[in-house]
Amino acid sequence: MKDLAASCRSEDFLDLIATETTPAMCPTAAAVEKGIPVYDGAAVGEETAAEWASVIGRGPGVFVVRGAFADLEAIDAATAVFRRIIAEERESNGGGADHFAAAGANDRIWNSLQKLCLKDPAVYARYMANPVIDLACRAWLGPGYQIATQVNQVRPGGKAQAPHRDYHLGFMSVAQMSEYPAHIHAMAPTLVLQGGVAHSDMPVESGTTKLLPHSQKYLEGYVAATLPEFRAIFEDHCVQLPLSKGDAIFFSPALFHAAGENVTEDVTRMVNLIQTSHAFARSMETVDRRSMSKAVYPHLSALSAEGAAAVIAATSEGYPFPTNLDTDPPAGGLAPETQADVMARALREGWDGEALAEALDRRAAVRRA
Repeated sequence: MKDLAASCRSEDFLDLIATETTPAMCPTAAAVEKGIPVYDGAAVGEETAAEWASVIGRGPGVFVVRGAFADLEAIDAATAVFRRIIAEERESNGGGADHFAAAGANDRIWNSLQKLCLKDPAVYARYMANPVIDLACRAWLGPGYQIATQVNQVRPGGKAQAPHRDYHLGFMSVAQMSEYPAHIHAMAPTLVLQGGVAHSDMPVESGTTKLLPHSQKYLEGYVAATLPEFRAIFEDHCVQLPLSKGDAIFFSPALFHAAGENVTEDVTRMVNLIQTSHAFARSMETVDRRSMSKAVYPHLSALSAEGAAAVIAATSEGYPFPTNLDTDPPAGGLAPETQADVMARALREGWDGEALAEALDRRAAVRRA
């Protein structure tokens, strides 16, 4: 397995991000601003899909669609529902944990897709009846994709994020991501498309996302994004674009990026973040791993450490997502505990079968509550 941390060379990274975004990379774009192709939402169509796929994979890794929502009243109606949800959730729990900011620093709605749909299905239908979002998702992922969304509202004074890459590997510690072979670091970003819809006019000063075009092509980037030298390079070379209400942005999860600081006195920026997953990133069969884990646990103590680890890997859910981030937040880290984590801890600490079963049941309850 390649030692990705040892392979991180700032000289190579600097050469890569110095790549110019040329008109040949995005011939139907209305403009290229700060290395980012910008498209007119009224002018894109099916013929744009191949170009967008190339932009995300081989080009700068990010593009903006101005006027992605022709129906701004749909944006306003959804914004009103989101603000009601924010008020209700702050009243009930004070605000949830976040991946890259302290709890309560932002107004975050986990699973805003489902919450909007169930709170006001008519508004949801009008909001999601958007051919630009569908085209962008299909351009990178093909049909059968699955969308998830999270609203992020940042008030004046809201601090910037640290530069990072996104889901999946971007939500892991360096030790965790280093366990995955190099080809997974290269392949994982092809299974996800990140994006966002502006729900308000957002000048750069309000903290629009800082972006580093072409950085998604750096193989070692998931590890590099955690290193001070590469974070300094990001801050020196990143760019920001203003967004207007109804604009959309799409980018590779491997692109180095970070929300900026809201230095305004009166602009509250709201973005509905879009995370779309490839249809193929699922198992063929539905497996009741909780029941299997309970059944096999009493037999693990008779095995060698290596044997027990192999059984846990084959039996228990070793990945924390998808989950209900309202009840199963990433508090204390970037991701919740997994079934496999619980099994391994139980074995180390000598739990009996009943204690293990109770822990697994609690884990299942918060995941789907």
